[in-house]
Amino acid sequence: AFEPKPKTTVVEIGSQDVNGSLRQVCPSSFEYIGVDFQKAKGVDIVLDDPYALPFESETIDIVISSSCFEHSEMFWLVFLEILRVLKPKGLFYLNAPSAGPFHRYPVDCWRFYPDSGKALVTWARRNGVNADVLESFTQRGGEWQDFISVFLKDAAHASAFPGRILDTKIDYENGQILGGDKLLN
Repeated sequence: AFEPKPKTTVVEIGSQDVNGSLRQVCPSSFEYIGVDFQKAKGVDIVLDDPYALPFESETIDIVISSSCFEHSEMFWLVFLEILRVLKPKGLFYLNAPSAGPFHRYPVDCWRFYPDSGKALVTWARRNGVNADVLESFTQRGGEWQDFISVFLKDAAHASAFPGRILDTKIDYENGQILGGDKLLN
């Protein structure tokens, strides 16, 4: 008998709609859940603790976070929590600034550079998670020069994701793909 595939579940960390939201680009066939630490437009779940996600382990397909990690005093704890809730083939898309002015909201603690993804993977592995970076790069130009990285919870599933953003993107610097220390440009 045919059994329908469950919906892909996407959780956005930092979903408060300040200048737009990733909810707007999430496919309608996906289940989108926005989480943040305060009640606001775009927030479905208000976190009691910014370092504890209210989801069972290995239940989420994709976690996304854009322009949020620089505001987390201990983003490495959030990263481990993301890995906890992701399914083994789960993906985490991180976008965080490499540059840009100080912007307290409510704090502004960090900037992310080309090796930030590798450092987070080292942290994950020290904590017993076989995570890896599928790809990372820095957005070229602009005030923020965002660092973008796509993480896989379990590196054993890398072959399930052969495509990369960098296969077609041209306006980036410091591009790196899984298995390579070589910068792409």
